Amino acid sequence: MPTLVEIDLEDFVYWAWSVAESELAGALPRRWAHSQGVAARAEELAKLLGEQAALLRSAAVLHDVGYAPRLAVTGFHPLDGARFLRDEHTADDQLTRLVANHSFALLEAEERGLREALEDEFPLVEDQLLVDALVYCDMTTTPGGKQTTAGERVAEIVGRYGADSIVGRFIRRAEPKIIAAVGRIEKGLAAVQPR
Repeated sequence: MPTLVEIDLEDFVYWAWSVAESELAGALPRRWAHSQGVAARAEELAKLLGEQAALLRSAAVLHDVGYAPRLAVTGFHPLDGARFLRDEHTADDQLTRLVANHSFALLEAEERGLREALEDEFPLVEDQLLVDALVYCDMTTTPGGKQTTAGERVAEIVGRYGADSIVGRFIRRAEPKIIAAVGRIEKGLAAVQPR
C-alpha cells in the first residue's frame, strides 16, 4: 500500500474500508458494525481535521481490524492490527501508529506486558488533534455502531468485560484521558460549527 502522499486520498479511504470489511464483516459482524459507526463519526470531523480527514477516516474503519480471528496473534488487537497493516499491506506509517495506539492502547499494553513492544514498533502519533479525534470516534460509538457518550461507552466496556479484567482495569485507568480527549474534540467542533 502506498503512503498517503503517493495516492489519491479517496483511494486510500476506499482501500481501508475494503481491508476492514474483508477481515471483519463475515467473521465479526458486530465488530464490523462498530467499525462502520466509528468511521461515520470520523466523517463528522472532516471540517475540524482538514487535510488529516482521510487519515482519520481510514484509521477509524481499521482501528479494530486486529480482532479478526486470523490476525489475533498476541490477543491484543491494537498490536495485531497494526502489525497486519504494516506487514501484509505495507500501510502508511501514520495509519499503523494510529491503529496501534488508538484509545490509549499503551495503558492496556502495559496491563498485558506488551507496552515495550507497542512503543518500540509503533511510537505514538504526535498530532494531538488526530489522536483525540480517533479517541472521540471510537469512544462515542457503541459496539453496534450507534452514537453514545464517552461515559456510557466506558461503563458499557466495564460491564462487558468486568471491572477486574485486563480490559476493565485498563479502561478505568484510561477514562479520565478519554473524557478529556472527547471534550477537546467537542470544543473544537463547536468552534467550527456555523452559528
